[in-house]
Amino acid sequence: MIRARTLAAAACAISLSTGSAGAHPLAPALLSIDEQPDGAIAVSFKMSRQQPAGAEIAPELPEACAPSERPRVEEDAQSVTVRWTARCGAAGIVGARFGVRGLAETGTNALVRVALADGRRVQAVLHAGAPSLVIPERASALGTFRDYLRLGALHIGTGFDHLLFVFGLVLLARGTRLLLWTVTAFTAGHSVTLSLAALGVVRFPTAPIEVAIAATILVLALELARTRDGLTHESLLRRRPWVVAFAFGLLHGLGFAGALAQVGLPQEEIPVALFSFNVGIELGQVTFVLLVLALRRALAPALAGAPAWLARAPITAMGSLAFYWCLDRAAKML
Repeated sequence: MIRARTLAAAACAISLSTGSAGAHPLAPALLSIDEQPDGAIAVSFKMSRQQPAGAEIAPELPEACAPSERPRVEEDAQSVTVRWTARCGAAGIVGARFGVRGLAETGTNALVRVALADGRRVQAVLHAGAPSLVIPERASALGTFRDYLRLGALHIGTGFDHLLFVFGLVLLARGTRLLLWTVTAFTAGHSVTLSLAALGVVRFPTAPIEVAIAATILVLALELARTRDGLTHESLLRRRPWVVAFAFGLLHGLGFAGALAQVGLPQEEIPVALFSFNVGIELGQVTFVLLVLALRRALAPALAGAPAWLARAPITAMGSLAFYWCLDRAAKML
């Protein structure tokens, strides 16, 4: 009965508290399980306020895991977190199944992060097709590669600010070869800082980085608008777009690292996890570029005689949204 009330309270508190949010999370929900040396588990279920209307998702624990206290609810501007402690018996949690209920109904994903008492970490992305995870006896390199590949693709796929910057690069670079160099430079830049930040070599607060990322999109939009308005003097952005893409990529990499920090890295498979997370981001990025190019080619005949304001509309929307993000994210720092 305590278990049922605990999960109901978690779902109710979270579903009633969702609303607007700031920077995008890696996934809408995060279930964390921290196994203690005495066999107890510390459970936390964190949900972003950015949820579909009527979303009702809740954690599912094994029947053997009985809560030993009432849940505690913590709220901030971006999320709602419910925490409690449970005991799963002498057998421990290896081989036990943990999941999140309601993913199929809401069309959302969730992360599950497990820290075992022996120091091992297990991470996975839960979705409608796989809403639960069985804690394995040992982690495999292949499983780590698969999980972090999916995490990387998930992050870039839900990272509208990063995608909008890449969209601007597609509009900026003239010719396939220049676009290839520019996107590759952006990838190299964010891969460097993502790896350094994930390994703890460099540390930056998240909020200023999010403002800076929005500013990179605004700068790109202003350059595109300047060219559209007939100003032919070529800036560094136009002459050497790959240089600026690399520099701005360094900032975006710190944003990726902030998302990766939500999950953490498995200590026994750090190189594999970092590599596959980067590959997942790159695959998502390449897919997006190809979609934009295909859409531009398909619409080219219809837009050939379109008025100038229509051609400027995507750039205007891009700049307006970036300007709003700058103000909104800066305001959250005050």
